[in-house]
Amino acid sequence: MLKCLPFKSIVPVAIAVTGFVAVACIVLYNFLKADSISDAVRHETSLADTVVKSTQHAMLSNDPETIRQIIADIGSQPGIVHVRIFNKQGKISYSSDRSEVNRIVDKQEAGCIGCHRGATPITALGRMDQARQFTNHDGVPVIAITAPIYNESACATAICHVHAAGQKVLGTLDIGLSAIPLRDSLMVMRWRMTVFSVMVLFLTVGGVAAMLRRSLFLPLKNLLECARQQSGTVSGTSFGGGNELDLLLDHLRQQEQRLRSAETELAQCKEHQPHNP
Repeated sequence: MLKCLPFKSIVPVAIAVTGFVAVACIVLYNFLKADSISDAVRHETSLADTVVKSTQHAMLSNDPETIRQIIADIGSQPGIVHVRIFNKQGKISYSSDRSEVNRIVDKQEAGCIGCHRGATPITALGRMDQARQFTNHDGVPVIAITAPIYNESACATAICHVHAAGQKVLGTLDIGLSAIPLRDSLMVMRWRMTVFSVMVLFLTVGGVAAMLRRSLFLPLKNLLECARQQSGTVSGTSFGGGNELDLLLDHLRQQEQRLRSAETELAQCKEHQPHNP
């Protein structure tokens, strides 16, 4: 079976199609995964801007209770893991988890090292640089955004604030969303792409096999049957072993030998014929 022509013709096609489809699906999946994460970060950045704007009036009015209530309400929404605001020194001033209030944040953590990697903190980061992925202490995968809260003219001139006009960043908002929906979507995407790859493989190999059978295998079968009949063998038996092409080659060599033998015999007959005067 391993030497037959259909097997040797279809298996390389199947291997090539499988490799091509697998590589294409892996590349496509990586692009789709990156786009999905980018969309999630874009949504979370927009949510962070909304939180900052929602608490801005309460901050200018020096109304900490309203800020706490806003943070608690936002943190209670489905899919939101944590919401916290910490000042420039890294102390958490407001949090959806009251036990975190007044805790000092480690500046070497994933959400802080982006700005505090050097001696002077960076005051502006790109959207993707603000994002980080991790698993929290509850085992929940999280996509978090750290967005700086900038000093505006109203902040510097408000009677309740002591921030100098030259201070660019007043604090940081840290908001984290559960990555479970994104993980589940990617899992469904992987499953569908796997099913699609298997379908493409079977359809491609089946189509190639059908075309080869009609254009090659059936004519070759008829040619082999004719060769067997001319060789005096029983139909369906081989006359030299090997695959179909080897059988045809063996048949052609036998025919060539017979033709040369016939030519030799004919030449000998001509030599022994009497010459008429």
